[in-house]
Formats: sequence, C-alpha cells, structure tokens
Amino acid sequence: MTFSVNTFIAGAAIFLIGAAFGYWLLRWKERNLRAAHSIQERSVLDAARVSADALIREARLTANEDALKLREQTEQLFAARRKELDTSEQRLNERESLVNRQLEKVLQEEKLVRGMEQECRCKEQSIEVLRKELLELNLQRRHELEKISQISLAEARTSLLKEVELDALRDAGIITRHILDEAKLKAEEKARKIVSVAIQRYAGDHTFEISTATVALTGDDMKGRIIGREGRNIRAFEAATGITVLIDDTPNAVVLSGFDPVRREIAREAMERLILDGRIHPTRIEEVVAKVSEEMEETILRAGEDAVLRAGLPPIHVEIVKTLGRLRFRHSFSQNILEHSIEVAHLMGLMAAELGIDVTSAKRAGLLHDIGKAVSHEIEGPHAIVGADFIKRLGESEEIVNGVASHHDEVPHTGLLGILVSAADAISASRPGARSETMTTYIKRVDALENIGLSFPGVEKCFAVQAGRELRVVVQPDKIDDEESFALARNIARKIEDELQYPGQIRVTVMRETRCVEFAK
Repeated sequence: MTFSVNTFIAGAAIFLIGAAFGYWLLRWKERNLRAAHSIQERSVLDAARVSADALIREARLTANEDALKLREQTEQLFAARRKELDTSEQRLNERESLVNRQLEKVLQEEKLVRGMEQECRCKEQSIEVLRKELLELNLQRRHELEKISQISLAEARTSLLKEVELDALRDAGIITRHILDEAKLKAEEKARKIVSVAIQRYAGDHTFEISTATVALTGDDMKGRIIGREGRNIRAFEAATGITVLIDDTPNAVVLSGFDPVRREIAREAMERLILDGRIHPTRIEEVVAKVSEEMEETILRAGEDAVLRAGLPPIHVEIVKTLGRLRFRHSFSQNILEHSIEVAHLMGLMAAELGIDVTSAKRAGLLHDIGKAVSHEIEGPHAIVGADFIKRLGESEEIVNGVASHHDEVPHTGLLGILVSAADAISASRPGARSETMTTYIKRVDALENIGLSFPGVEKCFAVQAGRELRVVVQPDKIDDEESFALARNIARKIEDELQYPGQIRVTVMRETRCVEFAK
C-alpha cells in the first residue's frame, strides 16, 4: 500500500513536472514565433519605407522635369506672344503713319476744294452778268428783227408752227411706211419663229427604207427544203404571198423581194414560221400564209390605233384607223409614212397652239394628210385628193378635208390647216436624217457646194463638212480683209440658195488667218 502511494505521488510529480515543462515549451515557441513575426514585420516595413522613398524621389524628379518643360513652353509662348505684339505694334505704327499722311492729303485737298469753290463762285457771278447781257441783246435783236421783217413775234411763231406741222406730217408718213414695213417683217419673223419652235420642240427618230427582207436560216440545208422537189415549195410560196424569193450564195439567209410592203411583211413572217416549224410543203405554206394574213389585219389595226393614241387624238372611224395602219409598211424616200404622219401631227399641234387655233383639228389633219398613199394604188389621182375623198366619205369635217386635199396646193386653201400641213410636211421631210439620198447624189451635191465656194476670187480652199450641212471657206488674208469676209459669206450663201436644192439649211463659215513669223538669230 505504501508502495502504491509513493508510486502515485511520484507519478503525479512527474506529471506536474511534464506539464510544467510542456507549458514552458509552448511559451518558448510562442516567444520565438513572436520574435520571428516582429523581425519579418520590421523587414517588410523597412522594404516599404525604401520603396516609398524611391517613389518619392522618382515623383520629385518627374515633377521637376515637368516643371522644367512647362517653364520652357511658357517661355516659348511668351516669346511668340511678345513677337506678335511687336509685329502688331509695328503694323499699328505703320497704319498710324499712313493715316497721318492721308489726313495731310485730305487737308490739302480740302484747301484745293475751297479754292475751287471760291473760283466757281466768281465764275458764277461773271456768268450771271453775261446772262443778263445776253437777255438784253436778245431783246434788242428781236426788236430789230420785228422792224426789219415787219412781222410780230406771234405771227413768226404761227408760221414756225406751220412749218413744224408740215415737217411732222412728213416724218409721220415716213414713220408710217417704216412701221408697215417693220410689221411685214415682224409677221414673217413670227411665222418663222412658230415654225422654228415647232421644229425645236419635236424631234423624231431617223428612218430608213427597204424593198427587200432578209430571213436568217438555221443552215444551208434549209435552202433546199425551201425550194422543194423541182421547186414546188418556192413556187407555192410565191403564189400564196405574191413575193419573189431570192436564194443566192449568201450563207444562212434568204431574201424576199417585193414592192408591196404589206405582202412583204406577210411573206417574211410566214417564212420565219415555216423555218421554225420545219414542215415545208405546199399545203403547209398555204395554211401559214393564210394565218399570217389574218393576223396582219389585226396588226394593221393595232398600228393605226397606236398612231391615233401617240398623236393624242380622240377615237377615229375604224376604217380610217385600218387604212392609217397600212402606212406603217410604206416608205417615201426612206421615211416611214406612218411615223412621218405622227410627226406632222405633233408639229401641227405645236404650231396651232402658237397661232391660237384648234389643236385637235390641226393634229387630225396632220395625221391624215398622207392617208391617200395607202389607197392611191386602188384609186386614180394624187394621194392628197384621194385621201381627202376617202376621209370625207367617212364623216370628217370640211376643214380637215380641205387641209388634207390642199397640202400640196392641188386645190385652193379655204383655211389655215392646209397651209400648216404644207409647212409641217416640209419640216418633217427636210429635217436632217429624215430622208436619205444615194451616194452618187450626195457626192454631186457636196462637189457642187465646194465648187460654188471656190468660184469666188480670194478663196483658197473649201471644205463641205457635217454631211453637206456646213461649208467652210478658207480665204487668202492678203486679198480678203475682215469686212470683205462678211460680204463673201453672204454672197456664197445667196449663190447656194440660187443654184442648189437641199433640205434644211447650209451654214457658210469664212475663215481668215494671218500668220506673222520672225526668227531670232
């Protein structure tokens, strides 16, 4: 038992000693950790202080550099401003000196003006004295004249007024004749203006004329199929259409020839359909030609209706419209007659508006003026009279009928429409590009034009340009002066008018050039 108590006490003592040692050990570690932390904190603080000092030094350096730069910029600005101020001050000084000089000049001029004013007053006084003397002399002269002529002033005034009246009447007669001549001239100028305005406000397309139609083939073997066995297909086609078929060495093409434009168009359309179909034999040819002929009537009617619509007219009798549509396939000197009729209708409307007459009637007469060309081959007589009789039977007014019949002066004019139709017809036919001419005729006209220019003395060279619309004449400067150049241009123009026939007008330009050449040696 004693051993156990001693043992317990010893164990307790050992435990207490171990606990105390452990507590001491823990405190020792804690103190070491605190010391290590304090050392680390001091090192961190030292490093922070070092970096802060470095940043402060850098900031001070940067601030010093910025301050230096700002100081330099400020000094430069001050220098520039000082320079500007010096320049401004110099300019102000110059202006001040200029103002002073001008002020001195103004003062001098003021002195001169005062002197001139005083001189003018003196002259005015002397003039007043002279005027009084002149009045006195005039009165004396009048009294002396009355004594010598034994006529009073009133009687002389009456006689003078009579002479003035006679002179005035004579001048009035001259002025009256001048006014009449000027009125005639202005009337002619007004007519020209109306025609020129109508020409300028309307411009149609250039046209062309053909008497043959060419149909493209898919191959040369198609020519044999068109001819047929022993030529039966081509004979059947010519018999059905009335058009001659020309098959020559032209590759991949066949030519249809005929003077009837409607039949030629039917033949062309039928030939194209047969080529596309591929079945070419007499029966098929007759069927296609018959079908195309039926469709052609509709085409003609549509062409006539379209012409009436383009002319801006109200509906017209259907027979007139059909006959009008046939003009689509007729040409005169390469000009399509239907397009020509529409153009004349527009020109008629423009001129009628300028003259203040009925525009619709004028357009109607212009559109129908050549309708006789569509029936002239069926009825004997000029196309103007034939067309007038045709539209008269279908209810057109006498004014329009006379306008159509008289546009070639074959019947007398009973109104303005016939005269206007003649003018519009001439304008449409003679404008550049409306009608073509053969190369031979064109060359002869150009040669004649140049020969007329060369026929005058002093002309060196002549050139017809712009398709014969202008003649440029180069003269010898030592023989023709500037005044003579104008006279030469007029004389050439008059000779062209007398000797040549041409559409439109021809411009004559005379050029005179003097060259002076010297050599520096």
